[in-house]
Parts: sequence; structure tokens; C-alpha cells
Amino acid sequence: MAMATTAVQRGPMTAKDWGQLLLLGAIWGGSFFFAHIAVAEMHPLVLVLFRVAIAAIALQLYLAVHGPSFRLAFPHAGLFFLLAFTNNVVPFSLIFAGQTALGAGVASVLNATTPFWTLVLANALTSDEKLSWNKLAGIALGIAGTAVMIGPGLIAGLGGPVWAKFALIGASLSYAVALMIARRFKGVPSPVIATGQLTASTIIMIPVVLFTYGPTGLFSASPPVWAAVLALALLSTAFAYILYFNLVASAGATNASLVTLVVPASAVLLGFLFLSERLALFEVCGMALIALGLVTIDGRLFRRR
Repeated sequence: MAMATTAVQRGPMTAKDWGQLLLLGAIWGGSFFFAHIAVAEMHPLVLVLFRVAIAAIALQLYLAVHGPSFRLAFPHAGLFFLLAFTNNVVPFSLIFAGQTALGAGVASVLNATTPFWTLVLANALTSDEKLSWNKLAGIALGIAGTAVMIGPGLIAGLGGPVWAKFALIGASLSYAVALMIARRFKGVPSPVIATGQLTASTIIMIPVVLFTYGPTGLFSASPPVWAAVLALALLSTAFAYILYFNLVASAGATNASLVTLVVPASAVLLGFLFLSERLALFEVCGMALIALGLVTIDGRLFRRR
């Protein structure tokens, strides 16, 4: 259902929008480090529960001290559960399931298709985010850049089962649907949207984890793992989702989805800068393609020329 009858196309992203997008990509790129430490001792679904629960508690405390009031979320309770289901529960579950049979490289490339599905849905369901050639070309370049950046790891993992690939594509589609839902929170502050989504995700995940694993051993992880969980929850979830929903409100769903192109590049760069990991030529070429894709989507450089 279109959100307006007058077709007003969104303009290009502002410098502030691009700054938020790159910062969000860096934060979510860094989340791979925290998750890698945490899953060594904690089951993925248990990690999801602690991630959303700690983030929800932190944001509830933030709103209680600084405002605005969480009561702004009450009229949208049903929509928040739908957002939590499509933006956390379904994609997290599908990604974890798919990664049991696929390499990280294939998973990253399939996850990078999120902007494409978002563009298709936005073109059909909205009036201000219509399909354009520069967006299609830029997204294609970004997906290709992600594939090139993964390099030999992608080729080695291409033989995975079809169901696992469909699981990753399903996760990308779910993220795209969530972005359409997020657009409907007109006038609701970003911290309230982030808090509402994560609170609803916590309510959903508690019975799932208790039914699947029971309460025994949920808190038995070592201190380094809990430190990683806290970093994942507070930085890569609570703060990151405030940025994310602020970006959806200011730049639109399609532009916000571009973060899935930035995340793999930022993860590689962070590994190179802080973990002394080697930066291969194919990774540099892939990042250059992703950058070209983002410039193409923005469009202003080509219009000037």
C-alpha cells in the first residue's frame, strides 16, 4: 500500500546521512569480532536473547533518564512486534541456520542483496523511493564488490545446499520488509523505535530460548565472553539501532539498507587496522567497487560531470 498519493522523489543523501551510514557500517562490521568471541561459549540463539535483552534494558534506562517517554511506543505495540519479528527474530534465525551449511563469504554476498530487495519493495509500496537506473547500477556494483572482496573464500563455498542459500536470501527479504515497516513510524523518535523493537524482540526470544534450551547454564559463560556480549549489546545493538532508525527517517529505506554493502568492507578494514590481518589485493579491489557503487547511487558526481 503506497504511503502517499503524491509522488515526491527523495533527494540525494546529505553529508550527515553518509556519515551516519559509514559509522553504522563500521559499528556493525566490528560486531563480527564480538560475536566471534561470544559464540565460542554461547549458543547463537542464547546470544541473540542476551544481545536484544541487554540492549533493551539499556535503552529503557536511557529513555527514563533523558527521554522521550517510552509511552510514545504504546499506540504502536502491534507494529513493534511485527518489526521485531521481521528485523530480528526471522533474519537472525535464518542467518544462523544458513551459516551452518554455508561459508561466511557466500553468506556475506547473499546478505548484501538486501538493498536490491528493499529497492524492489520500496518501488512497489512507496511513492518517494522509486526505482532508478543509478540505484540499480550502484547496488549491482556493491554486490559485485562484496563478491570480489570475499575472493577465494566465496569460490570455495559456492557448493553449499540450495536450502541454505534460500535461508540467507529469506533473511535479506525479511530485512527489506522490516524497512518498509520502519517507515510507518512517522514522528516517533529514533530512540523510542529502537527501544520498542528490542523490547518486543526480548519478549519473543525469552520463551523461544527457555523452551529450546531451558534455564540451565544460560549464565555460565566466562568474563571475556560477557565483555563481548556487553559490547555487542550496547554498541552494536542499542546505539547502532538508534543510528539505523534515524537514517531510515532522514534518508529512506533504500538508502538505509546500503549499510549491508558497507559492513563487509568495514569488517575487513577493522581486521587490517587492529588485528594485523593481511589486506589482499582482491579485497582492495572489492572495496573500490563498493565505493563506486555508493557514488553511483548518490549520483551527484555524475550529474556534475
